[in-house]
Amino acid sequence: MYDLNKELNIFHDAHVILSDEDVENVKGKMELNIERLKDGLEEYSEETGVEYLLAEHMVQGSVAMNTVTQKENNEYDIDVAIVFDKEALPEGTTATKNIIFNALKKKTTYFKNEPEKKTNCIRVQYAEGYHIDFAIYRREENWLGDYEYEHCGSKWRKRDPKAITEWFIEQDDENNNNLRRLTRLFKMFNKSRSNWDMPGGLILSVLTSEKCGLYSHYERLDQMFYDTLVDVRDRLNIYKDVYNPTDHGSNLLLIKADSEKMQNLSNRLNSYIEKLDILFESDCSRDEAISGWRDFFNHDYWEEEMSNEVLKRVESNYSSSSEDYIENIFDLMIGAVPFRIDCKVEYGHRTRSLRSMLTNNETINVGSSLNFYPSVIKVSKPYRLFWKVKNRGEEAVRTKQLRGEIRENVDKSDEIRQESASFIGNHYVECYIVKNNKCIARSKIEVPIR
Repeated sequence: MYDLNKELNIFHDAHVILSDEDVENVKGKMELNIERLKDGLEEYSEETGVEYLLAEHMVQGSVAMNTVTQKENNEYDIDVAIVFDKEALPEGTTATKNIIFNALKKKTTYFKNEPEKKTNCIRVQYAEGYHIDFAIYRREENWLGDYEYEHCGSKWRKRDPKAITEWFIEQDDENNNNLRRLTRLFKMFNKSRSNWDMPGGLILSVLTSEKCGLYSHYERLDQMFYDTLVDVRDRLNIYKDVYNPTDHGSNLLLIKADSEKMQNLSNRLNSYIEKLDILFESDCSRDEAISGWRDFFNHDYWEEEMSNEVLKRVESNYSSSSEDYIENIFDLMIGAVPFRIDCKVEYGHRTRSLRSMLTNNETINVGSSLNFYPSVIKVSKPYRLFWKVKNRGEEAVRTKQLRGEIRENVDKSDEIRQESASFIGNHYVECYIVKNNKCIARSKIEVPIR
C-alpha cells in the first residue's frame, strides 16, 4: 500500500480533529443552554404551579467521546442528557417533551426557529449552524440505592446516559487509543458530500469499534484506517443491523429511514473504497495516491497536496521523519482540559497579542521578537510542556529551515518559548501538555510573517 501515513496524520490533525479551543467553545454553548433551560423551567413551574427541577445533566455523544470533527459553518451536534427524578415528570413521553419544549421556548424567543420536538430529544437550532439536542431522562432509586435511568423517546426505555461514553473510552483504551482517530476519519468520509443522507456518529463508532481491533497495533494510520474500512464494508454487505453496545438487545436502527441510511453507507463504501485501489498498484505514484484519498474524502486538503510544489520539493530533500508528530510520541487524550497559547509580538517599541492581530487579519513584520506562552491553562502541576515550530514557504525550503521537531520546554519555571520572525511565510506553532505520559491538551496558533 502506497505510504501516505504522514499526509493522513496531517489531515487528521489539521482538518479533522477539533482544537481544544473549539471544544471549550462547544462546551460553553452547552452550559449556556443548560442555564437557559433551568431558567425556563423555573418560569414554567411558576406558571403551572408544578415544580420541575433538573436533577443532573451531562454531555453525551461525540463531545463526550471526543470524536467531534471539524465541519463547515460550525454545524456541530451537541448532545446533552437532562435528568429528572421520576416523580417530577408526567408518565406520558409526549407530555414530558412538551414541558421541556415550553421551558426552552420561553428563553429562546429571539431565535429564528423555535425549539423542535424530535422523537428522541428536543432540538435547539442556532443560526450559526450548530444545534443542541436535549435528550430527556428520568431516574429512580432501586433497592440497592443506585439510580436506574429511562430515556424519553416514543416510549420510556431503560438506558443509562453515561453507559455509551464509558464503553467508548474503554474500547479506545483497548485499541491503543486509536478508536477515536479512526472514528473521526470515518465521520469525515460520512459527511464528505452535503447531499448524502448517512447514519449518525454512534453507529459509525460502533462499526469502527467492531472491526478496528485487528489493526489497532499498526504503526501506520493509513493502513489501519483502510483495513478497518474494508472490514466494515464487508460486514455491511452481509448484515446491516447495529446494536447498542451497552444493551445488545436494542437495535440502533429504530425507523425505516435508519435502515435506508445504512444502505446508503454500504453503497458508498463499496464505491469509494474502490477509489483507493490505486494505492496497491506497484507503479502507483505519489500524485495518484493523493488523488485516491482526495476522491475518497472530497476535501480541499488533498487538492492542495497535489498542487503544492513546495511540498514536493520538500519531499525530495527531506525524509518523512524530518517532522515530528505528537501522536507518534505520546498517547493522545485531547480535549480533556482547557488550553490555549498566545504570543507577544514585539516590534520596535510596540507589543501586540498575536491572537488579536490574527482577528484583525494583520501579519507580523520580519525582525519581530516572538514570545509564545500559555494564555489559558487549567491543569494541575506537575505536567510537561512541549513545543513545535513549523516553518512554511519558499524561503523556508531554500534555507532548509522547515523545522517541525517537537521539543520539551527547557526551563521548567518559565513556560515562554522565544522565537524571532526571520523570514516570510505562513508558519505555525503548536504547544502540547503532557501528563502521566499522555498528551492531554494541544493548542495551535498561526504565525503569518510578511
